Amino acid sequence: MKTGEVISKRRKELGLTQRQLADLLGISFQAVSKWENERVYPDVVMLPKLAAALDTTVDALLGYSGKAAEYDRKYEAEGYYWGLKPNPVCYDIMKIMPPIKPYRVLDMGCGEGKDAVFFAKCGYAVTAFDVSEQGIEKAKRLAAHNQVNIRFFKADIFDYRPDTDYDIIFSSGTLHFVPEVQRKELFDRLKVHTADKGIHAMNVFVEKPFIDPAPDLTQEEKKGKLWRSGELFTYYHDWLFHACKEEVFDCNSGGIPHKHCMDTLIAQRRACSPLSAPSSGSHASLS
Repeated sequence: MKTGEVISKRRKELGLTQRQLADLLGISFQAVSKWENERVYPDVVMLPKLAAALDTTVDALLGYSGKAAEYDRKYEAEGYYWGLKPNPVCYDIMKIMPPIKPYRVLDMGCGEGKDAVFFAKCGYAVTAFDVSEQGIEKAKRLAAHNQVNIRFFKADIFDYRPDTDYDIIFSSGTLHFVPEVQRKELFDRLKVHTADKGIHAMNVFVEKPFIDPAPDLTQEEKKGKLWRSGELFTYYHDWLFHACKEEVFDCNSGGIPHKHCMDTLIAQRRACSPLSAPSSGSHASLS
């Protein structure tokens, strides 16, 4: 369904008139009418508020409602789809900010919880979310098995708004979902809730003409636009870089051998760094 059709259908399911929805959003009912008639699209900054008013997700508004269901199917098997070995970046984070105290970690798109559990076992205070209900349930079982406490909940990266500051924000294999027009807004939002000297550790799949699409991509992933080489780094050009690399590697997720090209960044906010991401294009120094 198109975005206008989704808005109209969901509004009617909730028994709202166009004027009532407009009042909830603080806009004119004519704007709602234009959305539903596909004359204009909601502004990017309006999408989370619109999703909340319609009791749905930004993904659903944009027609991406199948993403959670596809990952639920991946995670329904008894074993762990991504395995149990922590992402190597987790060890890099520990070297930069060792758990001399329970630093607050946010794991965005935690999947079945292997990295979140690793951080918790090492002494960090961990919050983790994923769009897949099945993934969250398996993550909770894994945490219980390892006797660690983690705040797990289901959320979509488009809708999530941090409710506290974090020392470490970590995301692996998730940000490739984010449309190009929403990337800067996402990083701005995360920076506002990052403690001074806090760390962001992120990776994204980047497009290379010599690498075929992964065979286990979901239908929603196939619709997305991969990142450009180096694009991730531009959003953090005023932060201190601890790691900044691009690599092609073999992958066997889903039991089908294939390759990925990935950019990985570990960057640290310093006292002089602004909270919102500045315009891209400047050069960052490496450490």
